[in-house]
Amino acid sequence: MVYVKDEGSEFEAPTDFVWKYIFGGEGHDAAHKTTRNPKFKKVSDITIEYGSERYLRGKWAPDRLRITMVEPISVTTEWIDGILAGSKFVYVYSPKGEKTRIDVYGEFTSKTLPPGEVEAAAREFLESEFNADAPAIKAEYEKAKKSRG
Repeated sequence: MVYVKDEGSEFEAPTDFVWKYIFGGEGHDAAHKTTRNPKFKKVSDITIEYGSERYLRGKWAPDRLRITMVEPISVTTEWIDGILAGSKFVYVYSPKGEKTRIDVYGEFTSKTLPPGEVEAAAREFLESEFNADAPAIKAEYEKAKKSRG
């Protein structure tokens, strides 16, 4: 198990807008080119199971995540099946005016990767998630600001 801390990234939109975008459905899913064939199962009012095929470490493989959303503060994720099964991490959202800071803390593990590759896989995952979301959130927020006048 490897502890990973990734602090200080920012989305260029206020926290309420970020939450609406991330949990708004199709637009958010379409931005992520490293997942395909998504399936959602509602577990409770704040928890879903998300299954997909994910491109990680150079190949596509099925995975399943349990995601609990505590708006507007955090998202807790448990990787149930897939390359990083057993991993648990939390995204923490902090408002910064017209921006939202995002910090991630977690313990990552894998039954299929050599121990020396777990941290690299975790960071690859986090980077791909942020790199998909950040430009899409910025573009959507700019569009929303223009439509308001």
